[in-house]
Amino acid sequence: MKGKKSEAFWAGRVIEGILLLDALLAIVVIFLIGLLILIEAWPAFRKIGFVPFLLGKEWRPGKELYGLLPMIVGSILVTLGAVTLGVPIGVALATFLAEVAPPWVQKVVRPAIELLAGIPSVVYGLFGLAVLVPLVRQIPVPGNSGFGLLSASVVLAVMILPTVANISEDAIRSVAREYREGSLALGATHWQTIIGVVLPAARSGIVAAVILGIGRALGETMAMIMVIGNSVIIPKPLNSNPLTIFLSQARTLTGNIAVEISYATGLHENALFATGVVLFILIMLVNSMAHLAMRRRS
Repeated sequence: MKGKKSEAFWAGRVIEGILLLDALLAIVVIFLIGLLILIEAWPAFRKIGFVPFLLGKEWRPGKELYGLLPMIVGSILVTLGAVTLGVPIGVALATFLAEVAPPWVQKVVRPAIELLAGIPSVVYGLFGLAVLVPLVRQIPVPGNSGFGLLSASVVLAVMILPTVANISEDAIRSVAREYREGSLALGATHWQTIIGVVLPAARSGIVAAVILGIGRALGETMAMIMVIGNSVIIPKPLNSNPLTIFLSQARTLTGNIAVEISYATGLHENALFATGVVLFILIMLVNSMAHLAMRRRS
């Protein structure tokens, strides 16, 4: 009997050691990736300067002008557009699945949402190229080519929908049953309970879902290259209506790397690695905010 307990004890210790090693390996890999990118980017930061690199408005490798501001603005605007379109739909869908939908509807809708997460980004890009771009081109605004922030935002909104919906649904389901029962006992209707009690109680989890969706949007590459236009310009409204800024073409940080890395050499290549450093830092900050929000929820 003692021998079996000893074997079980040591087997447990071995499994713990393997899991610890896996966790440490993940940390080491992330550290090495960041270190490699930083080493390759350092010559660009040293020669161009960190502030001129971030705030420069021109990106012309042939003239050794490397300003990242157009790509930063493009990434922020397309992410803002995707969040504006995708988050309300994602939260509404999560609320429907967690609080309203009957079981048979859940069995149909939930796998469909999960399927969206498994579709390759290039397929989304093809859909945007074949369907959305021609539709957006019909908007009667001078200079509107169909390629631009609006098309990219719609594609990206669909891509972040599974992240927002799934995490928001988990947050809503984790709200204690006593909250719902107490609200209903006080005379509130089902919808009043959802809006006034359940959603506020799940707020931190929903915020975490939104932040993770933002991180997903910032890291998207292929679909953005196909529909955003890839012009190295700071997006501006095409007429007096400020909303026409979303009809302007742009380029994202990820798109900047993917489009030019195949032929870049010397300082140009270092500047693209520096772009990766900026993107790496942005995504780390976004993920850290999501973990803080989820920790607050727990």
